[in-house]
This record gives sequence, structure tokens and C-alpha cells, in this order.
Amino acid sequence: MSVSDMFAALQGALGQDQDIREEIRKVVQALEQTAREMLTLLQGVHQGPGFQHIPKKCQKAREHFSTVRTQMESLKTKFPADQYYRFHEHWRFVLQRLVFLAAFVVYLESETLVTREAVAEILGIEADRERGFHLDIEDYLSGVLTLASELARLAVNSVTAGDYSRPLRISAFINELDSGFRLLNLKNDSLRKRYDGLKYDVKKIEEVVYDLSIRGLNKEATAGVGGEK
Repeated sequence: MSVSDMFAALQGALGQDQDIREEIRKVVQALEQTAREMLTLLQGVHQGPGFQHIPKKCQKAREHFSTVRTQMESLKTKFPADQYYRFHEHWRFVLQRLVFLAAFVVYLESETLVTREAVAEILGIEADRERGFHLDIEDYLSGVLTLASELARLAVNSVTAGDYSRPLRISAFINELDSGFRLLNLKNDSLRKRYDGLKYDVKKIEEVVYDLSIRGLNKEATAGVGGEK
């Protein structure tokens, strides 16, 4: 084979790779649009009247996840099944955003932390990497850390809306989440930096709870803990 033939073959391989990446980008753009629509919907819970419509907003968000599952099925067909991590960077960020959105919906519904397996089911993908397109553990953890930041914001806005018990429940949840992350030996630099932000979320929520205490609102808040959410 001549040098020219060798490079012609290389160009063919590069062209195929570029075609695959372009097809992936198209689907990822659609996923990003769906994620933006869901985020816009769920941001409404931060507004005063939004607390009264949490169940309805969660129901609508779950309807969007039906679209996500369809888009995920399309994404799976765009690259060889054994080359997940070769193209992972294309969908990593939108997948982390979708994890956050799923975790936020589950928290709003039940005030619990969604499992990685449950998120994978919501998104229509696998939890086990051996079974194909899956939810990477680090992507799951990144999404959960984004949830922590969102809940810190929710704690502040809850007080503004006159809901004094919610910050206490959020505080208990975030502290438990922080304890869980302390058990992990995080090697990923990006994930470790994201975890550093959790410390500020914990502090922010503690300040909200402390403010309720010095204003004498914690008595009403404590009475609400364990009652209706």
C-alpha cells in the first residue's frame, strides 16, 4: 500500500468518526432543549404560588421524561455499542442535567434521594455498564450535587413564601447527603471540586435555619416537621 493509499484510508476513518459525532450532536441538542423546558417548568416551584402546584409540576415534568426516553433510544443508535466512552463527552453534561432534574422531581414528590438505578429507569437507560448505554456513577453524583445547590436555593425561597418547616427538612436531607459524600474517595478532579461546593450549600442552609431560630420561627417550623410536606 502506498503512502497516498494509507492516508486515504485514514481520511475515510476520520470522516466516519466525524459523521458519527455529528449525528450524536443532533440528538444531544434535542435532549438539551427538552432539559431546558423541564428546568423552566420546575423553576416555578421557587415562586410563592409555586409551592401549591408542586404535584402538578412534577407530573408535567414526568411527561417530559417520556420525550427524553425516546431521544435516548435514538442516541443509542448513533454509535457502536462498545464505544460508549469514546463519545461520552458529547452527552455527559446534558446527562448530568437530566440526572439533576430527575432527582429534583423525586425529591419534590417524596423528599428522598433517588437511586442511580431509579434515575436510569426514568431516563430509559441502563445502570449496569455491561448492558450498554448506561448512567455513569460520576454523572449520577454530579447531578446529585446540582440538586444540593437547587435545594439550598429552595430553602431560602421557602422562607420567603412563609413555609418555615421546609428549610428544616432540607437541612436534614442535605446533611445526610454530605455525610454520604464524605464516605467517597473522589478521584475525579471535576467531581471533587463540585463536592467542595456542597460545603457552601450546607452552610447556606444552616444560615437559613439559624435565621428562623433567632426570629422565633423555628417553633412553628419544628411543629411542621413530620407533618404534611
